[in-house]
Amino acid sequence: MICSLARGFLEAGVAVDMLLIKAKGSHVDAIPPGARVIRLNAATSLASLPSIIRYFRKERPTALLAAKDRAGRVALLAKRIARTDTPVAIRLGMDLSGSMVGKSRLQKILRYWPIRKLYPRAEAIIAVSQGVAEDIKTVAHLPSERVHVLPNPTITPEMLALAKESVEDNWFNNANHHKLLAVGRLTRQKGFDTLLEAFALVRSTKPCRLLILGEGPARPQLEKQINDLNLTDSVRLGGFSKNPYAYMARADLFVLASRFEGSPNVLKEALALGTPCVATDCPSGPREILQNGHFGPLVPINDPQALATAIQDCLSNPIDRSILPTAVSDYTMKASSDAYLNLLLPSRLPG
Repeated sequence: MICSLARGFLEAGVAVDMLLIKAKGSHVDAIPPGARVIRLNAATSLASLPSIIRYFRKERPTALLAAKDRAGRVALLAKRIARTDTPVAIRLGMDLSGSMVGKSRLQKILRYWPIRKLYPRAEAIIAVSQGVAEDIKTVAHLPSERVHVLPNPTITPEMLALAKESVEDNWFNNANHHKLLAVGRLTRQKGFDTLLEAFALVRSTKPCRLLILGEGPARPQLEKQINDLNLTDSVRLGGFSKNPYAYMARADLFVLASRFEGSPNVLKEALALGTPCVATDCPSGPREILQNGHFGPLVPINDPQALATAIQDCLSNPIDRSILPTAVSDYTMKASSDAYLNLLLPSRLPG
């Protein structure tokens, strides 16, 4: 998302520096060529503090956008020490309370206390959904006017082009089965365990196959669950895919079973490609994206039976695919980057 924002800023004629705390991972290759990359080579966000202080003092940027909570807190500390007037905005892509479920009281205090101390010093807090906004207002004790909901730059021309590529996968392309797809990191957050239980119920009534694209630490548990549910012939953990969009465009149904989110991009991508969707009504994002269930059913989290029923209903009575992209028209790269620039650089606005 940050790479797409940077590209949108550049196309709008705004110079962009990208400060990389850790310059590694697949997303480094997606940095637009017009951006100036500054590699901080720090082990942690806090370890990058001296480098960011020097950057503030030397470059005096017009505005600074911090991509996540920890990076944002470090940026606010650096600004104070550097004694610069650069506005700092923090972008939050996740429901913080959801990420702290199951944590001890001490862990929550250690996470929330610095947020409450530092966030009031930010010029703006940017939330990717209304749910994230409401959560951070509660956590950080912030007034509504300090928190802004801006859309993610999810839908790009490249994504739409990749979706048109062919899928050479006989298992997935089998015309005798309904094709279900889920995409995400293999962790408890994504609720794939619930999805597998629901899928077992669906498969008992309809011929279908489920492909889960993504990698993560929960793979062994999910593999065992697939075996225990006798789903080895109809479920596949496909691992990381450079082009999930080609699968997404050809799926009969996309399923999001998450326990918590911020504003799930995969759900928006599926809708943009005209793929019917089922999602849990988790905090936060799906209810906003599916517009209270108008563009796809919402089900309670951790409820395999409800999820199975929604999947069966969607397969039996598919929604008109042509209307689905209208649900996510605000999530294009240009619309999103323009919204960010209007907040970060208000002097650019006419008049």
